[in-house]
Amino acid sequence: MDLVLLLKAAIMGVVEGLTEFLPVSSTGHLILTGELLKTGLPKETLGTFEIAIQTGAILAVVIVYWQRIVDALGGFGRRPNSTRLVVNVALGFLPAAIIGFLVYKAIKAWLFNGPVVAAAFIVGGLVILWVEKRVQPIARVRSLDELAPVDALKVGLVQCLGMIPGTSRSGATIIGGMLIGLSRQVATEFSFFLAIPTLIAAGGYSLWKTRHLLSSADLPLFAVGFVVSFLAAWVCVRWLLRFVMTHTFTGFAWYRIAFGLVVLATALTGTVAWGD
Repeated sequence: MDLVLLLKAAIMGVVEGLTEFLPVSSTGHLILTGELLKTGLPKETLGTFEIAIQTGAILAVVIVYWQRIVDALGGFGRRPNSTRLVVNVALGFLPAAIIGFLVYKAIKAWLFNGPVVAAAFIVGGLVILWVEKRVQPIARVRSLDELAPVDALKVGLVQCLGMIPGTSRSGATIIGGMLIGLSRQVATEFSFFLAIPTLIAAGGYSLWKTRHLLSSADLPLFAVGFVVSFLAAWVCVRWLLRFVMTHTFTGFAWYRIAFGLVVLATALTGTVAWGD
């Protein structure tokens, strides 16, 4: 296996791991990074690789919350808080499962282009700035144990906006959660829990559809990307949990706006094939 290609896989893994759970859209960053690196991989193989390294990022969340997940599943039906968490995650996952199944092909066909991605970045940044000014100092929901099923369903509906390329699934769920009264920390934690079934289902479905593209020769490439993505996501998730205790998301908003302008420039000049 080409060492340069393995290095590129590691860089893609870092980008995926650092951006998957931040409100900045990992998809947009992976497209730009892949285009700039010129990995040399066929388009279909590159897409499968991106799905595989996303799995590494999901594993990081599972590890960080392993004990909480085990306790919730073990206490389901016996302990109210455990049952509430499992039910809330299931309710939050449901809208994306249904809507994604119905419209995702249309979204990929009609919305995956430079102007849409750029607009999603910029509009998302403006929304974050607006929500940060509007959010109340004392949130209505300050603990995951206080999260009502209707709140979970609302966050799940907002998560569907993350299907629009450039929007960011984590950004939609965190900012949407804050908008309906969740504290910054609760919105972030619930976004992490919601990512587990959502991304596993989406990734598993995509990997199954592209299984014929997998080759044993690509195993080192996929392994490097997976491991690096896991490590980067593990660091990012732990950092973000501390960050939200004392900071707002305003910095991410301005970053999104700047990145959206980069997307627009690269799309108009033909530097990056965003439609692919």
